[in-house]
Parts: sequence; C-alpha cells; structure tokens
Amino acid sequence: MQVQLNKSLISSRLKNVYDGWKNASQNDEYGSIADAEALLLLCGDPAGEDEPVRKGTAFQTWLLGYEFPSTFLLFEKDKLLILCSASKAKFLQQIKEGNPPVPVEILVQAKAKEPPTDALPKFVEAYTSFKRVGSLVKETSSGKLMTEWEQAVSKADNKPEMVDMAPALSAFMAVKDEEEMKCIRTAANLTSTLLIHHIVLKLEMILDKEAKITHEQFASQIEARLGSGEGDDAKGPDMKVWSKGRGLSDVDWASTEYCYSPIIQSRSTSTGYDLRSTAESSSDTIAHKGVFLIAVGMRYKGYCANLGRSIIVDPSKEQEAIYNLLLSMQGEMLKEIKDGVTAREVYQRAFDIVKKEKPELEKNFVKNVGFGTGVEFRDSAYLLSLKNSKHLKTDMVFNLSLGFSDLHDDNGKKYALHIVDTIRVGADRSTLLTEGAKSTKDTLFFLNPENEIDVEEDKASKVSKKPPVKPLVNGSPVKNKTVGGKVLRNKTRSAAQEEVIMTAAAKIKEHQQQLHEGLQAAGLAKYSEEGSGGGEKEGKTWKRFQSYKGESALPREVESLRISVDRKAQTILLPVHGFAVPFHINTIKNVSKNDEGDFTYLRINFQTPGQLAGKKDDTPFEDPDSTFIRSVTYRSTDGHRFDTISKQITDLKKEVNKREQQKKEMADVIEQDVLVEIKGRRPHKLPEVFVRPALDGKRLPGEVEIHQNGLRYQSPMGSQKIDVLFTNIKHLFFQPCEKELLVIVHIHLRAPIMIGKKKAHDIQFFREASDVQFDETGNRKRKHRYGDEDEIEMEQQERKRRQMLNKEFKLFAERIAEAASTSMGETLEVDIPFRELSFEGVPFRTNVRLQPTTECLVHLIDPPFLVVTLNEIEIASLERVQFSLKQFDLVLIFKDFTKAPLHINSIPSGQLDDVKNWLDSVDIPLGEGPVNLNWGPIMKTINESPYDFFQQGGWRSFLGGGDAD
Repeated sequence: MQVQLNKSLISSRLKNVYDGWKNASQNDEYGSIADAEALLLLCGDPAGEDEPVRKGTAFQTWLLGYEFPSTFLLFEKDKLLILCSASKAKFLQQIKEGNPPVPVEILVQAKAKEPPTDALPKFVEAYTSFKRVGSLVKETSSGKLMTEWEQAVSKADNKPEMVDMAPALSAFMAVKDEEEMKCIRTAANLTSTLLIHHIVLKLEMILDKEAKITHEQFASQIEARLGSGEGDDAKGPDMKVWSKGRGLSDVDWASTEYCYSPIIQSRSTSTGYDLRSTAESSSDTIAHKGVFLIAVGMRYKGYCANLGRSIIVDPSKEQEAIYNLLLSMQGEMLKEIKDGVTAREVYQRAFDIVKKEKPELEKNFVKNVGFGTGVEFRDSAYLLSLKNSKHLKTDMVFNLSLGFSDLHDDNGKKYALHIVDTIRVGADRSTLLTEGAKSTKDTLFFLNPENEIDVEEDKASKVSKKPPVKPLVNGSPVKNKTVGGKVLRNKTRSAAQEEVIMTAAAKIKEHQQQLHEGLQAAGLAKYSEEGSGGGEKEGKTWKRFQSYKGESALPREVESLRISVDRKAQTILLPVHGFAVPFHINTIKNVSKNDEGDFTYLRINFQTPGQLAGKKDDTPFEDPDSTFIRSVTYRSTDGHRFDTISKQITDLKKEVNKREQQKKEMADVIEQDVLVEIKGRRPHKLPEVFVRPALDGKRLPGEVEIHQNGLRYQSPMGSQKIDVLFTNIKHLFFQPCEKELLVIVHIHLRAPIMIGKKKAHDIQFFREASDVQFDETGNRKRKHRYGDEDEIEMEQQERKRRQMLNKEFKLFAERIAEAASTSMGETLEVDIPFRELSFEGVPFRTNVRLQPTTECLVHLIDPPFLVVTLNEIEIASLERVQFSLKQFDLVLIFKDFTKAPLHINSIPSGQLDDVKNWLDSVDIPLGEGPVNLNWGPIMKTINESPYDFFQQGGWRSFLGGGDAD
C-alpha cells in the first residue's frame, strides 16, 4: 500500500523550521542553532518497546507524519538532503510535490545484495563541508546505517563542531496546530474514558471484594482493554469500555497505544510511592486501605495525553485537607498558565499557594509541576520548574502534575498524593483536556462499620435510616464500605433475604421443568416420523449454468489457443490438446501463480466434491459420482501475462460472488402494493420528525401521514418519500423520552423494503427531546446557582415539554394501531418498552441497553436496531455463568432452526437473576452452563434430523432441562 504523505503540511512545517532558523539570532527559543551552518538529524533503528520515544524520532514524526528508521536528514541553508533506502525514497519523493521552501535532494542507498552507491559518501561530504552543525549530541542510535556513518565520518579529514539543537527542536514542536490538537483531544478522551469506565470501577470492585491481586496484574488488566494477543488469539479493543467515551466512534485503533504501562501504587508497594512517570507497578499484592496512586497515558497517532489520580480509602482529616488543597491548587493554576508566562512563574505560583495554605508541606512539594507533551511524551525543554525561563504560548500542551511526596499518616507510614492532567494553554487561561474521577465524592472511600444496608434501598445505593445494627459473619462484625457516598453490595445477606431468594429460585426451577417437558413433547410431535421429518425448509439444489449456446458464440480469442477471460460470458477459455475449452467461472475454485527458475506456473483449481469440511462440503453437484478434474497447470516464460490472467480470473470470481451475495441478500425484499391515500379529509400527521434509515440529502425533519392502508413519510422538499403498508407491519413500538434523548415511534416490518439503495427491516420516526435553548452544555452561561427559582422553573419547563412530546407521539402511535386494525381486520397494538426490566448487553458490536416489551426484546435508541419476537424463541441459553466472572452471555435459539441463534454477550453478572426472572415470566425455557457452546455445528446437527435430536433427549441433553438454578 502506497503511504500518502501530507505534502502541504510537511512544506508548512519545513517553512517554520527554516524561518525559525533564519531568525534564530533574534529569538531566544531557537538560539541554540543561531550559529549553526547546518542541522543534522540521524535516525537509526527503531527504539525498543520499553524505551521512550527519542527526540530525533519525535521531530521526524512531527515533520513527516511517519517514523522513517535508518533515515538521515541534513538541513542546509539552501536545500534539504535526505539519505535513505530505495523503498523509503519512493515515499519521500512526495515531499518534492508539495512546494517545499527549499529544494529537496534524496540520496538513495543500494539494496542489500547490490553494489554500494555513492549516497553515503556524498552525504558525508556535504556534512563535513560545514564548520558548525546542529545535532542531538546527547542522543545515540544504533543500526547498520549508523555504524557505516560513524566509520565514514571517522575517516574524514574535516569534522565540524557539534552544537546541541535539542532546545530548538522542542520549540518547533511546542505550539500545536489544529491537526495535532485533534489527535491530542482523542488521546485525552481515550485516557479519561479508560479511567472513568474501567480503572476506577475495577478498583472499587477490588476494594469491595478485598480481592487479592498484584499491582502488576491490575496494570496488565488495564492494558488489555486496548486488545491483546497475536494471530488467531488476538483480541480487539474492549468496546464495552471505549463505547462509553465521547468522540471515540471513528478512532483508528491501530494508531492507539499506551505511552507507558499503567502505574498502580498502594501502601503495600515495596519500593514506596514514586510520583515520577518512570515508576512501575510492583508485583506486591494491592493493599485494601490507604492511598492508591494511578497514572495512565495514551498515545493516538503519535500524540500523548496523560493523567494521574489519588484514591484514598478511610482518609484522615489531614489527608482530606491535603487532597482538597491539590484540587483548589489545580483550579488556580489553570488560571495562571496562559500565553506569555514563563515556566519559572508557573512553578513559583504553585509553590506560593503551598506556602500560604500549608507551609509545613513546602519540603514535600514536587520539584516541578509538569512538562510539555505532544509527540514526545516528556519534553524536558519545557519543564515547569524554578530553573526554566522559557515562555509559554497559546496552543502549547502540558502535563500539569501537582503532588506531595514523603508524607506520613497517623500511623507513621509514608504516602504521597498527586493530581495529574493534560492541559491546553490559552490566551487568558488554560483548559483541561483530560477529566473525571477527581472530586472528593469519587476519590475518598470511607469505611463505615455503623450502618446496615437496607434490603429495599440496596439497589438505590442508600444507607438505611434504621437503628444501626452490625451484621455478623461467624460472630464477627462486618464492615460495610461506603465508596464516594455509595454503599456497595455486601457479601452476606440476611436470613430473610436468603429465604425470599430460595423461594423464588424454587418457583423458577419448578416452572422451568414444566416448560422443558412441554418443549420436548411439542418437538417430538412436530418432527415425528409421520410429520415433516427435516428441519430445513428446502435443501441446496444444483444450479445449472452455461457459458455458450454453441461454437458460433465463442469469442475470436479462441483462434490463438491462448488462455483468455471472457467477462461477458463469465468464462475462462483454456487450451487443452489443441482445443479451446470453456470453463464457467462457477466451476473454478481459485487460481494460484508461482515462479520457478525461468518459468511461471499458473494453476487453476476447480470445484470438486469432498474438497473441504465445513460450509462448502455439502455443495451439490449434478452427478457427484462422475470423474472430476481437480486442477490444471500451465507453464510459460511470460510471467507478466500470467500475472494479468491470474488477476482477471480472481477479479471475475470476486465479482460473481459479490453479485450472488447481493442477490441472496435481496431475496427477501418485497415490493409493496400501492399506498391508497385517504380522501374526504386531511390525514393525521406527525410533523417535524426525523426518519431512520435516513434519506439521501441534507438531514431535515419531515412529516408522517396516516392513510387508508398505510403510512407515508414525506421529506420537507417533497422529493423523497417512504411508504409502509399496514399489512407489512409486524410490531409497532412507542418509546417515551424518559431518561432518553429521543422520543420514538418504531415500526418493525414483516418483510424488508428498499429505502434508497439499502434494505430495511425497521423504520423509525423520532424527535430529539432536548432543545438547544434548554441545553446547559451550550454557550449560554449560567448566571444563577443550582436551586435558584430560574433553575427550578427551567427544569419544570423541560419536564413539561417532555410530557407533551410523549403525549403527542403516543397518540400518533395509537392512531396508527387503530387505522391498521380497521384496514386489516386484525388487531395491531402499540408495544412500550419496560425500562425497569432492562439490562445491558452486546448484541452486535457495542454495549447497549436492551428493554423487554410485552411481545419483544428491543433496542431502539441507535442503529443497528434489535427487535426479537418472544414467541419465535425456542429456548434461551445462559452461558459463561461462573461465580468468578463479572459477565455472562445470553443465546436465543429460534423455533425456525434454519435461523442463526442470536448472541447477546457481556451482560453484567449482577443482572443474571433479573434476566432469568424475566425469561421465566414470559414462558421461555432456559438452560445454564459455565462455558460458551459452539452453536454452528450444534444447529447443523439438529437441522439434519430434528426428530432424532428430540428422540435423544432434545434440549435437556446438553442444556440441563431446567435443572440449573
């Protein structure tokens, strides 16, 4: 694949480099290269995974957009000289097309087995012609090219004086443009999402369960959220976490990585607390009390974001006070860090706050309060310390790190506290790019032995107001942990609770046994030997195909007796013993080509019986007992022609397969009858609604009309419309905007219809519940504190507005049901989701809220929608049900065995009882097991002979038959 460089961006950044170099004598930032006659950038082999990104690599990535190992750049006053391999030269040639500020000359080195070129001697000659050259004197690189370079320079008569250009390179990269800011914002959102939706929640669980886990293991679990393993064992990013973040829908996960392995520290860390970014998570078991330090940084497309947090379990008054000081200090520093201030002034202001508020902690305060960040994680040239006089500018990005070390708690044990965030420098103040889990309600965890969790209020995470009673386990008091004001579920339950649970479980078990017995009897009756026998509606049939009707239809190319591809006839013509023999593309499995010596071999493999086990082993043939040709091989000295033929055959095969697939996908699409418009009165309308799937063109609201035998959605311009006949409506849903952003009327179709170029099983009409003028996330500033009369009135208006929306949409849905029932003579009812019965799961690729209705299980908020009709479900299988796992899976097997089972993965284990109760209440038989079952082979076996399956015990044979509880 050809790497496309951003030529205009490279030229722009090259111009910044040359302009800064030219005016270096008037600008202190570039003073280090003021007297340099040339600038040398040497990049050898890539750094190891555990090594930080070198400044030279960072600068090269910033300038060119990619890292090019074993590539040297020599910036001369009037040109740019590049030394690289032939393969890299192909990419770097693009720089010349972007109108660079100076001419670019590329010196290409020879390939491995070719004689050396004069590229390196020329580069050395150009370098040694100068007296003073800027370079990264403190950096060392390795590799074959570096070795050759050092040997060549050592032999040169003249060696220039080297000056350190590191400060100048830092200045070039310090101010970020909009493209860089996009990457940093994404990195910051990734980091914040990981903290809020995984790290803090996982830590709460560890503390609540007093789980034994090492700091190193916890860090590894955090790293695994980005994916792990290689090859067949590779796992992608954990979308259950990432889908909850904002602005992460189009993230390029291949360009996402950690800046360093996450750092987890607690009081049990043997080496003590370390606030440096080079600290590591130890192999000691995590303590369940005291201070926890968390640090995590993520890199997106080369750009870094970083944050750090302090979690305190059972904090003392002193610890609370110090933490609150850090919080208030960060707020003050955001106001102080702005365009024009120096790094020294930033540190001095932070130190002054400590001196004023807690002078006894001056000796414990960090020696610097952060550093510049970007492509280079830690740019020491922009260290926010007392010794640095560099000026900060708008659109610089810093890692603001405030903390105290070597503190002592009431027991004399050492601890440390820090708050770390990535910030963007503005003209008047700085803004936070990372966020979350910073307020005291999120970071201070209290141990409270006094309160008992009330049975009824446990789900609402409230503390009971009953007289305090200490629950006992083996005669000892149990401590209930209060985390950020929330009471976590206790490990023990009262006898009353256990009795209720056991009674409910017994009832479910008894009911499930009845359901399984009924299912088994119904299966035997349905698939009895006197009945239908097979499960599949119809088997695969032999499909005839013909290339030509006679010799006269053969193309002219046959006269040459050469291999040719006739795309029109979808045929390959092969010369066999002096005859041109046509083979239809459907007879060909694939084609392969390989070179041996002076010859190129082209092998054409044909479809034959018994080739593969799996999906294609039952491919029908007209006469499987015939003699088949497996393959035919041709040899030629013209390798280019065989390349062309191989590509033509492969492309034709793909094209035919694609066409067949599209035809198969569209097989169930119906063409509806004509909509009969209502006459004599105006139709009922629902105005100002959006439709999904969306129509082509600009996104504007239209209106829905109820006609005599169906609905019509009309776009605002009147040029596009969608008709839905009542006879094609299978389910009609109304979903109110209670705790949701949308109010919805949703239609699930019996058979899909075409909308534009796509087929649709569902059509949805919706309106957004929130309005811009009521949205506090907009630009309108809040002039009153929360709780004032204006705020209360605004909330009342919003509540009233939502009620009106719900009333309007519900009335329209009822009118649809009434009109459909009148038209068809069958009752169509409006189904409303029960939010109180909802549970989270992953039916497709993202974690969504699934809500039961009277007749279905649905997800209607975002596409792809999910609508499962309950009476079409044969049985439900609960999988990965284990005490040690946090999640389980639900598989729904349909009564139509030819339909693939539906997998709903990663349902929280805390909702297992709720899901079982709901399934049992709607009379769906269920089974339960500790592992996932391979449903592909299972359903294939069942479909081969459903009667045999039920004869051998049916679902009870491997799903337990209702015995699981």
